[in-house]
Amino acid sequence: HHLEMEFVRRGHAVKIIAPSSTSKLELSDNIYRIGGIVPVPVSGSIARITLSPGSYRWVKQILNRERFDIVHLHEPLMPVLCLVVLRHSKSVNIGTFHAYREGNFAYLAGKAVLKRFIGRLHGRIAVSPPARELVNRYFPGDYEIIPNGIAPDYFGSANIMPMPQYTDGKLNVLFVGRMEKRKGLRYLLRSWGAISRQYPETRLIVVGEGDLRDECERYVAENRLANVVFVGFVTNAELPRYYRTAHIFCAPSTGFESQGIVLLEAMAAGRPIVASSIAGYASVITDGEQGWLVPPGDSTSLAVAIGSLLGNEAQRDRMGNAGRQTA
Repeated sequence: HHLEMEFVRRGHAVKIIAPSSTSKLELSDNIYRIGGIVPVPVSGSIARITLSPGSYRWVKQILNRERFDIVHLHEPLMPVLCLVVLRHSKSVNIGTFHAYREGNFAYLAGKAVLKRFIGRLHGRIAVSPPARELVNRYFPGDYEIIPNGIAPDYFGSANIMPMPQYTDGKLNVLFVGRMEKRKGLRYLLRSWGAISRQYPETRLIVVGEGDLRDECERYVAENRLANVVFVGFVTNAELPRYYRTAHIFCAPSTGFESQGIVLLEAMAAGRPIVASSIAGYASVITDGEQGWLVPPGDSTSLAVAIGSLLGNEAQRDRMGNAGRQTA
């Protein structure tokens, strides 16, 4: 969406081909909807892809009609839409690889077949060194690293106002993400008892939805954790206000992160980070500069790192300023 806006600003014509959970095309008249959504577990999360057999015919018709100069595919080896586009595209094909994990069984098992498709790419992009390392292990080639970007002013503008209900003198720790296992919220909650005992005038704000919300709320209630607020889903317009409200941002993910856009958003807002020392996050944050990196799944280390920032305003300011420059 943001890439489309920038290309249009520069005078180019853009079409988007994607599956959708609805048949309505209310978002834009330049979207081609190809097939419905099938949720598939991938890398500790859920990928929403299409497996529609009808996409084969529709893609051929669209490509023949539009005669695109360039086709840009996200995760170009993900079935089935991208593979069908690659099979029939006569354009210049550019692929961006986002994913990171320790290994990829699908790449390994389908290597012989997928080589024919990746060979149709004229340019290859990886969003981070870890993402490049993964795909290059199975399909060696020239991958240009172009990180996922954000609009710094959108999150860092001085005109953004904090949420008034949370500006009562308490220090706010913010989590933003889907409530799924790999995001590591359970480890942050396990650390919260020790944090709130040492710093009782501290609040944890949890922004996001997911399958684990009931479990997380039950854990908070059963362990009588103080000052934990579950906000749920917030709009893109509201999100910068939550970053402005926070004093510390925490990203306790346990793996499968190739970069971490939420880190950039929080850093653009000038917030110090406490994050897991996983490959994707370590490609964005230098431990001790923009924040602290701690072992994934280690609630004790989370509590220590967050506590060190809660008790040191000067360090929060120093790391926040460094993060703003990095973002």
